[in-house]
Amino acid sequence: MNELELSHWIFGVLGAIFIGLGKGGLPGMGNLTVAMYAIVLPDPKLSVGVLLPILCASDIVAVRIYRKHAQVRDVARLLPWAIVGIILGYLCFQRLSSETVRVFMGGMLLGLTVLHFVHQRLSDKSAKTHGLFFRSFLGILGGFATMIANAAGPVAAFYFISMRLPKVVFVGTTAWFFLVVNWIKIPFMIDLGIINTTWFPFSMAMMLPAILATLVAPHILKRIPQKTFSILIWFFIVLAAIKLLLG
Repeated sequence: MNELELSHWIFGVLGAIFIGLGKGGLPGMGNLTVAMYAIVLPDPKLSVGVLLPILCASDIVAVRIYRKHAQVRDVARLLPWAIVGIILGYLCFQRLSSETVRVFMGGMLLGLTVLHFVHQRLSDKSAKTHGLFFRSFLGILGGFATMIANAAGPVAAFYFISMRLPKVVFVGTTAWFFLVVNWIKIPFMIDLGIINTTWFPFSMAMMLPAILATLVAPHILKRIPQKTFSILIWFFIVLAAIKLLLG
């Protein structure tokens, strides 16, 4: 951690603020941090472990804020499949290159987005879309992505926004999902050595700006209309997919 310069700390704090704003309900903010930390820190894979404690701290605050608005039933349906994905990600972490994971995820997100809107065009019913295959595939993909790169945000957003949840329920449900998923990941990342005593003080220092931003975000969210919120979610899903594909 001694090799970090002032610019690294500045970008670290800025990224932590983006995490908090994203956890507090503002679309697309968390994706910026994943990319920012991967660039700023010496090893992109190390950034996954450094980022996780900050995410966990913001998750607790977000769940506290939106505890009355979550569809816990929907979280329970997706969670077992996400755990399968986490285990697969743990087993593959040292074997897969970041490039392979990045391209795979980008292609899947674009393909799923096209599939969603084609289905919506052909039929207004969502029952088939949210069947067992859809849920299990996205759950495993999200669990794998979050274990490899803390990058399940667009996948989870795709799943929950396609269920047409009101914006506050969407944020609350997503908050509960990531609270459970991120805490499950901790022992796996400790075992991989990417959460360690060398870098944990940096993670601790970033928790405060992340928590403060999480508390501020709901006041901004109230001013965003539901239709605009949904458009922003889909926009950032597609933007994240393109960014993943292009590198």
